[in-house]
Amino acid sequence: QVELVESGGGSQQAGGSLRLSCAASGFTSSGYDLGWFRQAPGKAPQFVASITGSGSATYYSNSVKGRFTISRDDAPNTVNLQMDSLKPEDTAIYYCAAEPHHVFLNAHAMGLIPGRDHWGQGTQVTVSS
Repeated sequence: QVELVESGGGSQQAGGSLRLSCAASGFTSSGYDLGWFRQAPGKAPQFVASITGSGSATYYSNSVKGRFTISRDDAPNTVNLQMDSLKPEDTAIYYCAAEPHHVFLNAHAMGLIPGRDHWGQGTQVTVSS
């Protein structure tokens, strides 16, 4: 059973930084990519970033590219999201997710958001101006 536990959310002023982490278990890293989605109040969830099982490739939404950095550690199986130059529009609940590669690609390229079967419980990020 896939289990994902996020940590590291909180409040920050615009221009500041936050780091999210997610401990993943219950699956083999070769079968799943890891990544992040977010959902702002009153808005649909959106893709943020993902990283392949090998860690060799990363993908970012245009809204965070150049400001956020995704990384993963194999021991333990952890995915991190370093968020720099934060903006008020980054305010959202951030969800860690484990999905097959094509699911993240579809989310990134076409905005096709998967069901939340393999998502964590979410962590709040609030950025004030």
